[in-house]
Amino acid sequence: MFTNGQLVFGILFAIAFIIILFYTYRHDKRIHRKYYKGSVWVLIAFISFILFIVSIKWVFK
Repeated sequence: MFTNGQLVFGILFAIAFIIILFYTYRHDKRIHRKYYKGSVWVLIAFISFILFIVSIKWVFK
């Protein structure tokens, strides 16, 4: 399906992309702590809401 060159390019691209994402996250970590302090609670509320909807669907199945 893919040539060897395409597979090598895809693997190298994925590795470079992951390294750049990791570096960028580490670089912006202090800024995120400062400006997005309560965002964990928003994530917990969102996941709880999704679980609530799934449980309602499961109960009334």
